[in-house]
Amino acid sequence: MINWRSTWSIYTRELMRFLRTAFQSVLAPVLTTSLYFIVFGAAIGGRMPDLGGVDYGAFIIPGLLMLTLLGETTSNSSFGIYMPRFTGTIYELLSAPVGVAETLIGFVGAAMTKSLILAAIILVTARLFVDYSIAHPLLAVVYIMLVAAAFSLFGFILGIWADNFEKLGIIPMLFLTPLTFLGGTFYSIDMLPQPWDTIALANPIVYLVSGLRWTFYGSADVDIWISFAITLGFLALCVAIVAYIFRTGWRLRA
Repeated sequence: MINWRSTWSIYTRELMRFLRTAFQSVLAPVLTTSLYFIVFGAAIGGRMPDLGGVDYGAFIIPGLLMLTLLGETTSNSSFGIYMPRFTGTIYELLSAPVGVAETLIGFVGAAMTKSLILAAIILVTARLFVDYSIAHPLLAVVYIMLVAAAFSLFGFILGIWADNFEKLGIIPMLFLTPLTFLGGTFYSIDMLPQPWDTIALANPIVYLVSGLRWTFYGSADVDIWISFAITLGFLALCVAIVAYIFRTGWRLRA
């Protein structure tokens, strides 16, 4: 049986850490998103044709939202588990009567809550620059939560794998951010010439951006069910890896 009191303690601790770093966690992404809208939405967007009947400024909203969510969710989650390992307080969690389920629900639940807060702030910011509507708001919320859960677990794995601060930033900086920029954030992959449109499909972030874009406008580069399947598959893989880490104590009890 799940100890919900322990789960709530982990959840509130992670959420309070997010609020204590509000400038880095909230204001910085909002300022960055605003700059993207000024440069791409206003300066370049005025010269771009509508994409699938959607104004270019509105078209890039899901991509920018995904760009911010992936980076912030992964970084917050990896830092959240790395620091207890770095300071040695991780042993308090390991020695407490807290199971894998409670730990995962607490960490992932906090990451999902933080992502929804951040998404809401970004969408409010976007409203200041462009007019847009969300075709499937409930599915958009569900999809954002799935992506947040998957990448919070991915960040959890990254934070356990890293043994120094340099490694902690390698994956987000050198892999995650470039893949997101190349994943259709600012364009449709249908605009790419052969064979680059086919090569782009090898980028997993394409499916995440496309799935969120479908929930906004009802059309995307990739079928929505393929996007959902890939997101759920990545989430299941991360759950299995984290469960293995807790079962074996890899890098936790060293």
